[in-house]
Amino acid sequence: MSVSVRPARTADVGAIESLIEPFVAQRILLGKDAVVLYGSIQQFVVAVDVSGTVVGCGALHVLWRDLGEIRTVAVAESSRGKGVGTALLTALEGAARTLGLERLFCLTFETAFFGRVGFDVIGEVGSDAQTPNIITPEVFAELARSHDEGVAEFLDLARVKPNTLGNTRMLKSL
Repeated sequence: MSVSVRPARTADVGAIESLIEPFVAQRILLGKDAVVLYGSIQQFVVAVDVSGTVVGCGALHVLWRDLGEIRTVAVAESSRGKGVGTALLTALEGAARTLGLERLFCLTFETAFFGRVGFDVIGEVGSDAQTPNIITPEVFAELARSHDEGVAEFLDLARVKPNTLGNTRMLKSL
């Protein structure tokens, strides 16, 4: 399938909502209000087919100096298995490198897909985590001050249910 990936525009918010809605209904992705999508549109890229239809989306959210999170990756059912997800991840990784990020984190049910593109399963990241090499205690303390629910889930903070959807934490070094 021939797609191009470009930065999302405010006019794409309706298409992004349509792409993620089936995954929200299945409790695979967390829902996002339109106001949140508009406010974070600069984090999104979209995959567009030759007819100009948005067939995929994904976002890159910076968590820390060297760490970003891949969020809200969704591909239209008719376009799955055709390289759209890989194209989105390639674009998001390019953006991460441009920003100077060295590692990417995601929470996903699609462990096989993310594993194929270089992500590894990691344990919990909390202050008493078994994987202290992910972040230092000092960075943990700084991130714990964030009001972002995605950061809270990354850190497994008590103010959100740990790993709300029951998906897998994965990490990739760039």
